[in-house]
Amino acid sequence: MSYSTGMILACLAALLWSLMALGLRYIEAASVWEILFWRSLGVIPVVAGLILWTHGSLVRPIRMAGRAGLVGGLALAISFCGAVYAIQSTTVANAVFLYSAAPFLAALLGRFVLGEAVRPATWAAIALASVGVFVMVRDGLALGAGPGTIAALVSAVGFAGMTLAMRARPEAEAAVIVLLGALFNAMLTFPVVLAGGRFWIGLHDAAIAMTLGAVILGIGLGLYSRGSRGVPAADLALVSMLEVLLAPVWVWLVLGETATQGTLLGGAILLAALAFNALAATRAPSSPSPAAGG
Repeated sequence: MSYSTGMILACLAALLWSLMALGLRYIEAASVWEILFWRSLGVIPVVAGLILWTHGSLVRPIRMAGRAGLVGGLALAISFCGAVYAIQSTTVANAVFLYSAAPFLAALLGRFVLGEAVRPATWAAIALASVGVFVMVRDGLALGAGPGTIAALVSAVGFAGMTLAMRARPEAEAAVIVLLGALFNAMLTFPVVLAGGRFWIGLHDAAIAMTLGAVILGIGLGLYSRGSRGVPAADLALVSMLEVLLAPVWVWLVLGETATQGTLLGGAILLAALAFNALAATRAPSSPSPAAGG
């Protein structure tokens, strides 16, 4: 797969993910852990069906993914849970800002684990994008560390780890990582849901949560996994930050929630960083794919 095709798929994934915040606004009563559990139940049949349709089997693609598939799936589940805990335990601004460490972490991991070269322009774009996120959320940032801060960083590490796992086995079906991530996530959140004393969240909330999982998360992760075949880990994680840029736009357009000047300015900086990296990529030779491994 060419770099440009992979980037288009990753951008489409981020576009879908950015609709998540809008969809969550329509949840009436379910808690974040309940949403996370039911959302995973929506992901599983969609991704499993895609793998079956493509390969005619689930067992063979899972075996091909090997250790990378298991590690990537667990990393994805940890990323989901860390994100939810962070939003519960710290400000949304803190969480979003710390999530923006994912491209930097993906670049470091890709460089030292897979030997993927990171262009100087990509490092610069990651730094500029981080500035943009800071401008977007600076009014809500709070000082001090705590469990929520740690959880947000863990979530960023998990997302970077998932991206790295997809790049580690480009010849394998990367959607396996998504399937395993959803399964692990359901297993991790199920005890929390039961401890809350309520399994069934009602038809309205369950339908929305599962639709968000099946359409926005499942298809989005499927596109992202396909794009990973042609795009280095650093670039993949960087373009995923389009989600941060677009999420407040949809809420503003549909629900009329006001976007602050900081959101608009930070979004412009973030968009400039992504455009700069894309322009630099068109002038650079293609990055080699990582060697197949465990």
